[in-house]
Amino acid sequence: MTDVAGLVLDSEGLSAWIEEYRKVSAIMDAAQPKKTDLVVSPCERPGVPRENPLKSLARIQVPSPGLFVLDGAMTTVNDTPLDRLERYYDSVPRAAARAEDFGPLTLFVREATGWPYYARPTLEWTGPAATAEDVERVRARQRELCVPEAFEWVAEVTPGLREVVEATGLRVHAHPLMIRDEDALLPDPHPLVRVLDPEDPFLAGALAVPHVAFAAPGTAVGEAGTGELATEITARAAEVPAAADRIRVGRTVLAAAVENGAVVCSGMHLPVGRVSEIAGVGTLPAERRRGLAYGVTAALVADARERGVETLFLSAGDEDVARMYGRLGFRTVATALIAELAE
Repeated sequence: MTDVAGLVLDSEGLSAWIEEYRKVSAIMDAAQPKKTDLVVSPCERPGVPRENPLKSLARIQVPSPGLFVLDGAMTTVNDTPLDRLERYYDSVPRAAARAEDFGPLTLFVREATGWPYYARPTLEWTGPAATAEDVERVRARQRELCVPEAFEWVAEVTPGLREVVEATGLRVHAHPLMIRDEDALLPDPHPLVRVLDPEDPFLAGALAVPHVAFAAPGTAVGEAGTGELATEITARAAEVPAAADRIRVGRTVLAAAVENGAVVCSGMHLPVGRVSEIAGVGTLPAERRRGLAYGVTAALVADARERGVETLFLSAGDEDVARMYGRLGFRTVATALIAELAE
């Protein structure tokens, strides 16, 4: 008998679970370029096929703390909260990206529309630590692919990487990494906030709001509002079908605050078994300081709890934002580091 995602399965049940995993993966990647597709960008040679994003299923990441399938055998790994987060960070991008191996570093390259991914420490790497040369090799590949030169990792898990990354000229930002206490109380639902289904007419607006919000960092009230939102909705219309598919198969949960026919705040959580991350919570600058992000986050927490998520985490933008999340039961357990080009 085997524990997979909270279910006790015999060998027949485990085979059925793996087949279901295959079906979900196929739905998620249906819109991805196939092996014979020719995808040309200014940074790639014309006529060279891109790698098939449907990776071999010999190694299947199992969304259950402590277990994964490796060449058909169940293997037990460490199960501290940070261990769960490391496995989560490695598994989530694989639904929509290909993984390129750089030894101690892995580069995730998105194969469809949406937020670009990043490079991060290779899961369970036992070889030599990453060097500046390793980082430079990854950055060269990112430039070749015309994707951001970005790295993300947890300081306490890979403590020596910051110095190495900074030696290559990248700027490193630190953010509180927070996990929610399961028994923390939740506030009453916010009257403007709801969880969206795949056919919700405000789905496009909910996907666009974070782009407007993050263009004006911080929590201060700003000028950008529904006019800027309309521009982003038009620019990102192609992202809606893929996002609807992710919602449909349970890979993404999107919540939004809607007022006067427009989305004014939105955010998501990304469940993988019993672990999920809250991400992309943003409010239109013109609508800040109204408690909307608090209400959206509370709705996401409630949804995650209903889905049986046991480890719910997020990275706060700064200490001020972290204090807001603290009111919802989140506590800082580590430091998330993000490296990018210096402005």
